[in-house]
Amino acid sequence: MSETLEGLVIAHLGQGIAVEHNDEIILCQPLRKLDTVTVGDKVLWSLVAPEQGRIEALLPRKSVLSRPSRNDKIRPVAANIDNVFVVFAVEPFCDFLLLDQYLAICENRAFKASLILNKTDLPLSDEIETELANYVNLGYALYRVCANDVESLNELKQALRGQVSIFTGQSGVGKSSLTNTLIPDKNLKTNTVSATTKHGRHTTTAATLYHLPEGGDLIDSPGVAIFGLADISRGQLAQGYREFLPFLPQCKFNDCSHHLDKGCAVRAAVESGEIPTPRYERFLKLHDKM
Repeated sequence: MSETLEGLVIAHLGQGIAVEHNDEIILCQPLRKLDTVTVGDKVLWSLVAPEQGRIEALLPRKSVLSRPSRNDKIRPVAANIDNVFVVFAVEPFCDFLLLDQYLAICENRAFKASLILNKTDLPLSDEIETELANYVNLGYALYRVCANDVESLNELKQALRGQVSIFTGQSGVGKSSLTNTLIPDKNLKTNTVSATTKHGRHTTTAATLYHLPEGGDLIDSPGVAIFGLADISRGQLAQGYREFLPFLPQCKFNDCSHHLDKGCAVRAAVESGEIPTPRYERFLKLHDKM
């Protein structure tokens, strides 16, 4: 029996799972009894044939990001993430409702969340600057970048060092351009992973983990469905708003909807200017959406 080695899952492929060990990529199949293995997982594996391995065990995760799948099951998308970066931009438009949704879910899942404003070469209105100031006041880190201006990325590169990060955001905000700038040899790496399957390109079906030149890992995930509202309650949605937290225990009723309920401390805080009105109004929209 071959020795068991520790590896890092860097991609899900059509024919199996790409596991990295000592800068080599081995195509592995997991034992059937194992829980679903996902990108970012640390695993124990053994060699069963030349360039082919078997995942024997899943090492403990410090975090897991999941999404709903068929038959009301939850499927992991990425594991061991330290920071979720929400990317947004003036074009197509600043979707602050979607941004608030992502942040509320990160708060509920205990993920550290940061913001990336891309396309800073485009003008910003005073209204948008006010919104951004609200997020910064709440303690969210904000990085202003332009994907084609390498100098603008220096602060973000420092923030990505030494941790596992994932980018998310609506389509069209420039996530791919940003990822390509941060990982200059991304296509080369993607092709190397694809070659592992011996089936050429287009075999990567989900998230892929890349090592950043300055240090740290970045998980590139195609979908945004992982940040849906399906698996949190209305009460948890309110818990996902940092500025609500001091006022929630003061509401008269435990099941307060923070809308028209009597004795709502959150609504009173909005009226007194302690909670920004736009964020509160978006909370109500998300509440109705649920």
